[in-house]
Amino acid sequence: MNLFRAASLISGLSLLSRITGLMRDAMVAALFGASTLTDAYQVAFRIPNLLRRLFAEGAFSQAFVPVLAASRARDGDEATHSLIDAVATVLSWALVAISVAGVIGAPVLVWLLGAGLPAEGFDAAVVMTRWMFPYIGCMSLVALSAGILNTWRHFAVPAFTPVLLNVATIAVTLLLAPHLKTWGYEPIYAMAIGTMVGGLLQLLIQLPALLRLGLLPRLKPLREAWRHPGVHRVLTQMAPALLGVGVAQLSLLINTQVAIYIGPGMATSLGYADRLMEFPSALLGVALGSALTPSLSAAQAKGDGQRYSELLDWGLRLILLLGLPCAVALLAFAGPMVATLFQRGAFHAGDVQNTGHAVMAYGVGLLGILAVKVLAPGFYARQDTRTPVRIAVRVLLLTQLMNLAFVPLLGGPGLSLSIGLGATLNAAMLLAGLRRLGSYTPLPGWWPFGLRVTLASAVMGTLQWWMGGHVDWIVHGHGEGRRALILAGCLAASAAVYFAVLLVSGTKLRQLLKRG
Repeated sequence: MNLFRAASLISGLSLLSRITGLMRDAMVAALFGASTLTDAYQVAFRIPNLLRRLFAEGAFSQAFVPVLAASRARDGDEATHSLIDAVATVLSWALVAISVAGVIGAPVLVWLLGAGLPAEGFDAAVVMTRWMFPYIGCMSLVALSAGILNTWRHFAVPAFTPVLLNVATIAVTLLLAPHLKTWGYEPIYAMAIGTMVGGLLQLLIQLPALLRLGLLPRLKPLREAWRHPGVHRVLTQMAPALLGVGVAQLSLLINTQVAIYIGPGMATSLGYADRLMEFPSALLGVALGSALTPSLSAAQAKGDGQRYSELLDWGLRLILLLGLPCAVALLAFAGPMVATLFQRGAFHAGDVQNTGHAVMAYGVGLLGILAVKVLAPGFYARQDTRTPVRIAVRVLLLTQLMNLAFVPLLGGPGLSLSIGLGATLNAAMLLAGLRRLGSYTPLPGWWPFGLRVTLASAVMGTLQWWMGGHVDWIVHGHGEGRRALILAGCLAASAAVYFAVLLVSGTKLRQLLKRG
């Protein structure tokens, strides 16, 4: 499968995931608003989600996929299947231990991430954390399955699975929330139940795909699995990767604590802003990273340095082509998007303003956030997880220094701004490292390409700024459907203007897409 087609498939399914995710968040905003209990849910969900990013989609995937792709390129499918069996066995036993420890230690984990919660919110967060903690077990096994399927270039099922989490959460919440109060529980607890149902569904949908390929892992005796050399290679790569991802999650933990102390509902507002930022992040950054990592690893294993460099160059050009207009949209059109998606029910105009400012702050650093998704796999494909870790540690320190400067001036949005600027510094250091190693050499034509993209983004941003000021986006009572149609029309017009300017200026889009 052509890499652009693969990335487009992942991006399209990620779009469906983000749309259902926005529907989930819109439902939460309407039912629960931005309050102490929604902050408690944000804390409770972030604990297993943090560990998921730490162990599953983070350090484990960064270590496992390059080792798996290199094994398949060098040793063939049979030896690679043996590696899969051994890794699955060790991972399964580790997840059982982690899940039990998490359920028992929930109060400590909630204190670490949400010490500023009032007593009611703290107790609710502990209950929801215990209900949701086994989610990390489901998602770690999903990450294992996704790594296998992506290496065999079957991208559809891994990209679709997040949709199930959102659909399950919406369905379970709408079904159970009205009844939980009468049963003696807070209605928001339905969100925690929905999360666990969604995690189980995500795992179950992977199994038929693995079975069809003959790649369903077979669990071995733990001692036998532990002796497999591939397990030790994965663990060796995981150690620094774990530190690197842990640094990013530590930054998130600190930011959540700061947001809670800023005021009630601020952590929730930042969570909604994060959702909008993750929309382009998943569609572009995650999609490209997922498609590129196996190919980069295979090129590195075969010693094909030219192909390796060309893949990175192609990925970075797509990040600029599609990421810059998204960054401009977050800056110029944040208010209309937040109002249309979330402003209803218990989510009021003041919440729109707080969330909109946080979205704008993310827009400043969006290109850096996206570029890291392409540049970091460049190191992981070389089975070098130490360099990204050293950079991540420096970025954490710089991000917290920026928080000291921006939060007193900007409040909650200062946290988003620090994250974005920190990611931009991260991307710059990763790029410089790849250039020093000689692993990446930019192909000709970057300057004219960059100028055309910048011009088209500026024209589009001017149009969005004008449209944002000529519509009353805050509705009172009726008018939500009309507002949604206007937003869709504005975004369609923005996309049409952007690509029209690109074509008129001479950008050869088809040639760029074929290069993948």
